[in-house]
Amino acid sequence: MDHFSLIDGEMHVENVPLARIAEAVGTPVYVYSTATFQRHARVFRDGLAGVGRKHLAFAVKANPNLAVLRLLSNEGFGADVVSGGELARALAAGMPAKDVVFSGVGKTRAELEQGLDVGIGQFNLELEEEGVVLAQLAAARGLRAPATLRVNPDVDAGTHEKISTGRAENKFGLPIDEAPAIFDRLAPLPGLNLRGVAVHIGSQLSSLEPLERAFVRVGQLVADLRAAGHTISHVDLGGGLGVPYRASDNPPSPAEFGAMVERVTRGWDVELMFEPGRVISANAGVLLTQVLWVKPGVVHPYVIVDAAMNDLARVALYDAYHDFAAVRPTGARMIANVAGPVCESSDVFAKGRDIDVVKGGDLAVFRSAGAYGATMASTYNSRPLVPEVLVSGDKFEIVANRITAQTIMGEEHVPDWLK
Repeated sequence: MDHFSLIDGEMHVENVPLARIAEAVGTPVYVYSTATFQRHARVFRDGLAGVGRKHLAFAVKANPNLAVLRLLSNEGFGADVVSGGELARALAAGMPAKDVVFSGVGKTRAELEQGLDVGIGQFNLELEEEGVVLAQLAAARGLRAPATLRVNPDVDAGTHEKISTGRAENKFGLPIDEAPAIFDRLAPLPGLNLRGVAVHIGSQLSSLEPLERAFVRVGQLVADLRAAGHTISHVDLGGGLGVPYRASDNPPSPAEFGAMVERVTRGWDVELMFEPGRVISANAGVLLTQVLWVKPGVVHPYVIVDAAMNDLARVALYDAYHDFAAVRPTGARMIANVAGPVCESSDVFAKGRDIDVVKGGDLAVFRSAGAYGATMASTYNSRPLVPEVLVSGDKFEIVANRITAQTIMGEEHVPDWLK
């Protein structure tokens, strides 16, 4: 469920007409619903009610807007970060450092030091050398860095090739069969509190079966590590639950996920950690756009909109699906392609799709754009960075300004020898 609906024939976000936002802010613009964020955060937490000790950390890469992070912090979520910049954002949004988990396969020394200096709650280690370096940096500060060892269970998540992270050939984690020996070598290091293991096999999962297979393998690893004399107090189960981009999609619910987790992890006696991202934010946002032209095509007409692949990259990157809907639908339908103005053939959002009839000047939305939308935007073709708006009830506010080409050029300069 989301809070984007037709009221008197016009699409609103909560109680605000999208046309009002377009008039005030311009298009394209990302629009987020506070009520939807809150609902999804609470549904996820309630789905894990049967799990005893747990820690919830929002995957900041899905939507790093400061207002969104503050909203989720108010709902009791910490942060899962994968860069020093995301760590700085989480802290700026008011998330306590102790509730931050630092994941990622390529942390720099500077980022490890940053995490240590602010006192984050956990580092998820991706390789043995990283653990050695972290231990040295922590020991030099008189600290013991809380950490888990991320393992790769060699489980195919059954998701898109570019968002799969749990197969042996993926770059993430350590082979699970090598984990006991690596744990033996890292655990005694004086600057390290190696307290558990972590796993994450991919994103947009449509079935619980691969997750369960991965968790069963992790459970056996926990038992083996304890048998070897190690103290295991934390297990990070990552995120990855899918969301319905199409009306026909039926991904597992947080309640179904929670029931599986409770059953599989019963008796582990650990604090379980979760990093949901897309499942919280995707359907809490839309990309609001204006139709520029309806251009005749050889097979189908092209609906050319002012949003482009630099604003919403998922379609070009992953062949992703985003529902396209008119803000003021008439009930009439058409078969058309939907494309942006960027000078690339990949700047196409839909091909031969049944959509609302639209014409030049009409407003429309790409739905389910609250995750991996604005955060992946670029300035390709010297286009402005798209703004973001947050709605609550009958009020809205710009929470990220449109960054123009002129502003970006202000950070560039021409050397004197070229003048």
